[in-house]
Amino acid sequence: MAKNIKGNGGGSKGGNESYTIPGRGTVPRGQLVREVQAGKHPDFGTVTVRGKEYVRGLPDKSKGNNVND
Repeated sequence: MAKNIKGNGGGSKGGNESYTIPGRGTVPRGQLVREVQAGKHPDFGTVTVRGKEYVRGLPDKSKGNNVND
């Protein structure tokens, strides 16, 4: 379970094609989406943009744990 996931960008329109999880390293988008949907990272959810699913932090008062901040 990750508390801090950061998006790495890399997509043709700025989307995250991979994410970095401290202590684990780089994880491809599709793999992390499946993990989030399986409930392995409860502080995160997924969103579909232009037909692709991406990981997003669930809303809270802390900006520092947002995927793209």
